[in-house]
Amino acid sequence: MTMQTVYLLVPLAPLFGALVAGLFGRQVGRTGAHVVTIAGVAVSLAASICVFLDVMDGNTFNGTVYTWLTSGDIRLEIGFLIDSLTATMMLVVTSVSLMVHIYTIGYMKDDPGYQRFFSYISLFTFSMLMLVMSNNFLQLFFGWEAVGLVSYLLIGFWYKRPTATYANLKAFLVNRVGDFGFLLGIGLVLAFFGTLDYQQVFERAPTMVDARIEVFPGASWSLVTVTCILLFIGAMGKSAQFPLHVWLPDSMEGPTPISALIHAATMVTAGIFMVARMSPLFELSDTALNFVLVIGAITALFMGFLGIIQNDIKRVVAYSTLSQLGYMTVALGLSAYSVAVFHLMTHAFFKALLFLAAGSVIIGMHHDQDIRNMGGLRKHMKITWLVSLLGSLALIGTPFFAGFYSKDSILIASHHSALPGAGFAMVAVYIGVFVTAFYSFRMYFLVFHGEERFHHKPFPPEDDHGHHDDHGDHTPHESPWVVTAPLLLLAIPSVLIGYMTIQPMLFGDLLKDAIVVDAARHPAMTELAAFFHGPLAMGLHGFVTLPFFLALAGVVTAWWFYLKQPAIPAMLDARLKPLRTVLENKYYMDWFNENVLSAGARLLGTGLWKGGDQAVIDGTINGSAAAVGGLAGIVRQFQTGRLYLYALVMLLGIFGFLSWLLWPFVKAQLFGLAP
Repeated sequence: MTMQTVYLLVPLAPLFGALVAGLFGRQVGRTGAHVVTIAGVAVSLAASICVFLDVMDGNTFNGTVYTWLTSGDIRLEIGFLIDSLTATMMLVVTSVSLMVHIYTIGYMKDDPGYQRFFSYISLFTFSMLMLVMSNNFLQLFFGWEAVGLVSYLLIGFWYKRPTATYANLKAFLVNRVGDFGFLLGIGLVLAFFGTLDYQQVFERAPTMVDARIEVFPGASWSLVTVTCILLFIGAMGKSAQFPLHVWLPDSMEGPTPISALIHAATMVTAGIFMVARMSPLFELSDTALNFVLVIGAITALFMGFLGIIQNDIKRVVAYSTLSQLGYMTVALGLSAYSVAVFHLMTHAFFKALLFLAAGSVIIGMHHDQDIRNMGGLRKHMKITWLVSLLGSLALIGTPFFAGFYSKDSILIASHHSALPGAGFAMVAVYIGVFVTAFYSFRMYFLVFHGEERFHHKPFPPEDDHGHHDDHGDHTPHESPWVVTAPLLLLAIPSVLIGYMTIQPMLFGDLLKDAIVVDAARHPAMTELAAFFHGPLAMGLHGFVTLPFFLALAGVVTAWWFYLKQPAIPAMLDARLKPLRTVLENKYYMDWFNENVLSAGARLLGTGLWKGGDQAVIDGTINGSAAAVGGLAGIVRQFQTGRLYLYALVMLLGIFGFLSWLLWPFVKAQLFGLAP
């Protein structure tokens, strides 16, 4: 089997599983649906491992698979770019997807849409792989929109629930805003570079540094800057950056497996991957990098604050995802692209672990998601407790855990940038360390420690299908092995992957050919290398650094507030009620979108409808048509078809014409006036 065949096998195996489960779900049954989709993703993972090993041997590929159309000198193609960045993303996507597929057997076992769900998640895996393997903007856009479409289907999977249909529509519309900017950026690339092929665009980019365009009449902007910012607006939608972040928390209405697959490990990191892939363009514009940096810093800090007040277990993890995506974006703005990809990889494993662990808790709690109704689950769900602890330690950056190596690298890099927004970004990410530790262990302590609160819940909860669990008093239980096995498998990289891969990913040759950095102007990676003396030394040194003490302070504060002195949070709520109101309303972003942007759009639409359509078109234009029609109706009365009448009219016309012609001479004879 040639490597080109293996490349095709990676995305097509999940696509085959999706088609079988989706089109022939009734014929193959529930077992057949999960067998064929899991087999497809397993084959894709095995092929991805082969591709990764081949790339490590120095074999890369950049070529066309299929030419869609040719117009003049422009060729629109489907093609693959297989390098170290692509191979890394392929491993992350397929490995996390496989764990989610296996987990879904247990989580969705009683759902009537079982086959449909497996079809959707396999189709999503295919779409994401096409995105990361693309070698041109056309295929990138196809994968970009395909993951958005499947995300829409999965968020609204339980379509009979109004909250789910609202959430998937919200996600779809917000992503359209970002995708509009993304499409404009691709349009500028095609218009000025004359190609959509990555390699050709990157080769021509240095010659376009001084090119300028007028975005508005009289306002001349750098072409590269405008293009990069527009491309990043697409990333802001897909990777949920402020202010296009509002869709992601609501997307928790979908089943938990897709929260892990789409909203932690893969789709939301598509924007991070895209900017890293576009590093040859972004390195040419400090303005674009500064824009990226500031947006990432705002997201990292202010989304973390929202995680503090959440009581839905999945929403806590969702806001954690938003904050960590902000950290990745900060790394991109610092030109530490490899650090962003490194954090993307480590985060994919420990955040997928936390989401799936949250799903295990939900199963054990009979679909109650409110952490205020939990407590003391450690003795009832020992495996879920252990993996949740490991995932939380990785998330807060505990030395030697996966998240420590990637997160601390971002913190160190934030010290070494001359961009105007670097100071704000550094403060934001450091404050975010404390905030992350606080809300993560607030959830951990409320769920797994303290008194058991599930025996006296105030009302029966609503489960994932919109039904109520009438058993108000029940004892939680550990999830079946098909749920806990993926948790244990994900826990291993959540602990070890950072230690094992930091050297090759950040300071070795793994990503050097896939990512371009102008070290003279953007020295973050150079300075980071000077601080690095191996993963062991970095881990040991981590115990005496500021981030460790900030994280420790967050854990201790959460322990003190929620286990030792639970009256303190209630007292703070009362004293800081205005602040809590702002946080509960999510900075009023949803209110602004609904009452300003949406209302303004509706007002404009109403004006165009009543003023344009009814008044102008129906009134004036259609009124003119009615007048012409009336006149035509009168003229039509003379079209009788009788020849003698036509002859009479012609004679009368000749008489009238001659009368008009001879009238001046007649007037002269009668009145003595000159003709």
